[in-house]
Amino acid sequence: MRVVIAEDHALLRDGLTRILQAFDFEVVAVVGRGPDVLPALLDHKPDVAVLDVRLPPTFTDEGLQAANEVRRRAPGLPILVLSQHVEPLYARELLSDRRGGVGYLLKDRVSDVAQFIDAVRQVAGGGTVMDPEVVAQLLDRSRPLDVLTPREREVLGEMAAGRSNAAIASRLFVTEKAVSKHINNIFTKLGLPPSEDDNRRVLAVLAYLDS
Repeated sequence: MRVVIAEDHALLRDGLTRILQAFDFEVVAVVGRGPDVLPALLDHKPDVAVLDVRLPPTFTDEGLQAANEVRRRAPGLPILVLSQHVEPLYARELLSDRRGGVGYLLKDRVSDVAQFIDAVRQVAGGGTVMDPEVVAQLLDRSRPLDVLTPREREVLGEMAAGRSNAAIASRLFVTEKAVSKHINNIFTKLGLPPSEDDNRRVLAVLAYLDS
């Protein structure tokens, strides 16, 4: 699987490269400046791109701008964005184009190698991955969710983070049948149509949280 990395910090850039290569990803380009991102993505057309939101020269949103532009020129190119801080506005902008896989993770998640690699693979496969901290902030800013039980809110957070029913069951130490029941209750209470498609399910939940 071919990957382009855009990250200005040399140590993290090297770390990302080594981690991905250790899991049999082919890193075809590594760039450290905003103006270099778009040419690298258009030239290599990778299976997935891992991009920092803030890159030189302005350290504002160069990575996000490049992600949005490349998806206009190469629709559906999978993008996993890394950010130092929770910035729901960037997450919302990235999710506005629903063609192809997208993800938004805090850089701290890279230290959990298994979680990071799982996120890269999900996005490359056309899935949607959201950092749990971003999900938590969207929950806090959304309309009241008092209709949900504490366990249902936990399950909702795991769903929005892109996890399957089996993965949620494993993390919460419950059965898949119990998870399925919680999800049906969540969709019923929030007025969302159920879906067996994980990507559509995540997007539906995020759309609700961000409304």
